[in-house]
Amino acid sequence: MNAIVALCHFCELHGPRTLFCTEVLHAPLPQGAGNGDSPGQGEQAEEEEGGIQMSSRIRAHSPAEGASAESSSPGPKKSDMCEGCRSLAAGHPGYISHDKETSIKYVSHQHPNHPQLFSIVRQACVRSLSCEVCPGREGPIFFGDEQHGFVFSHTFFIKDSLARGFQRWYSIIAIMMDRIYLINSWPFLLGKIRGIIDELQGKALKVFEAEQFGCPQRAQRMNTAFTPFLHQRNGNAARSLTSLTSDDNLWACLHTSFAWLLKACGSRLTEKLLEGAPTEDTLVQMEKLADLEEESESWDNSEAEEEEKAPVLSEGAEGRELTKCPTDSSLLSDCGNWQPRKLSVFKSLRHMRQVLGAQSFRMLAWHVLMGNQVIWKSRDADLVQSAFEVLRTMLPVGCVRVIPYSNQYEEAYRCNFLGLSPHVQIPAHVLSSEFAVVVEAHTAPRSGLHPAGCEGDQSLSKYEFVVTSGSPVAADRVGPTILNKMEAALTNQNLSVGVVDQCLVCLKEEWMNKVKVLFKFTKVDSRPKEDTQKLLTILGASEEDNVKLLKFWMTGLSKTYKSHLMSTVRSPTASEPRN
Repeated sequence: MNAIVALCHFCELHGPRTLFCTEVLHAPLPQGAGNGDSPGQGEQAEEEEGGIQMSSRIRAHSPAEGASAESSSPGPKKSDMCEGCRSLAAGHPGYISHDKETSIKYVSHQHPNHPQLFSIVRQACVRSLSCEVCPGREGPIFFGDEQHGFVFSHTFFIKDSLARGFQRWYSIIAIMMDRIYLINSWPFLLGKIRGIIDELQGKALKVFEAEQFGCPQRAQRMNTAFTPFLHQRNGNAARSLTSLTSDDNLWACLHTSFAWLLKACGSRLTEKLLEGAPTEDTLVQMEKLADLEEESESWDNSEAEEEEKAPVLSEGAEGRELTKCPTDSSLLSDCGNWQPRKLSVFKSLRHMRQVLGAQSFRMLAWHVLMGNQVIWKSRDADLVQSAFEVLRTMLPVGCVRVIPYSNQYEEAYRCNFLGLSPHVQIPAHVLSSEFAVVVEAHTAPRSGLHPAGCEGDQSLSKYEFVVTSGSPVAADRVGPTILNKMEAALTNQNLSVGVVDQCLVCLKEEWMNKVKVLFKFTKVDSRPKEDTQKLLTILGASEEDNVKLLKFWMTGLSKTYKSHLMSTVRSPTASEPRN
């Protein structure tokens, strides 16, 4: 993320000052950047953590080198700084973290070395500790403009037994030129920066309480109440943050926190170039996400109302009540937001076809495309979930309803993918139905016998798979056109798995376009059956299996598309040409 994060302080002698800032460098450092170290010394000092290497190297552009560097630095002179205004000691090289994944460097020092950046940070520092503050002078606020950048600022107080009012005023600011990105990052920045502030305040509070216990300042000040204020505060205004928190490694910790904040905030939001209108899968996913957020908000609101109405409980009773509340994971599972396991047993559709065999896979794929219920029985829940994760790629997102693993049979209207443990009894009418297919994973009688394609896969070598259905697909049956094209892509060894995946995406999009035409023709325009049959012939989908597939896939259309068509028909401008 192209931003600067800085810690600022309002000094009682010198006003708002920048204490510590971390910026992002995309360009490599100059060749002479490591002149202050021996060739291998800097590498040995590096400490790797989470993909970021941290080192304390002397930079060629560091202003801490001698009087010449000090005179060229845009920062304030040493004579204008006190202990409270200074973070790094004279001659300290600062901190650099190297992100090996992106070749980005995070550099921390007291002031930015570039004059323009120094001016931007300086202005943001002054505004954050003077005019741009929220009520109470402690909390987050947003300000800025196109010329000087946009700022997220969070002001806070640090306890100090020697300061006026027993506290000093600080702020953490994040500056960047992208206003939209910064606003979208507000919740993330607020939570993480609030965590840094809480840690600083907690350390300072311990030091403050220890000093007050040893030498209470309030009574001492009351006894010297008539002493002139300037004489009273002489020598008390200059206390460094390391002294207030009693943490000698404070700046190194802040560098680590600021560098992680910049990296994490830049990684959580990514830009995507969308060419053309969004696909139906994208619209359905957006609708599901919106429904999930709405249900989560309503759940939070209901919990808040119950807490207001609930009587005060004892500590033990409160603990017992909290155990009854559903966790986030249970809420997500109830809403159908099933997340696949990280470990994939079936790697792709081609892999599954090799394991099951061509004939069994064709039967299974035919039932998947037709919208029939697919029941998978196995002791291994990871195996079942991996199979469903692969099979669901054959369908539009809106047509997928999954119950990944259950201890009882669920009706077809609830799910078209159902995972069951081996002991669950399936009703007889389902086993004999032409609208269901059952895949059973039995333990292989001998370890040497395993399906083809499993020789190098230990997780599948112990199983043999049996695919049964009340209406098995005949080998000579033509089947839906999309199934034949899918099988042609899967059997073509010249196509990689990635290319096959893109072929499936194109095939699904092609047939979803046919579904849209059929939906508008039959549901919106209400054309007669004769015209519908002519349309199916034109679309190349007049066969029985293709018609069944189109009708099933019609249920996967997004609400956005359906409502758009209906509103277009009902509008006066749309009805004029028909009259």
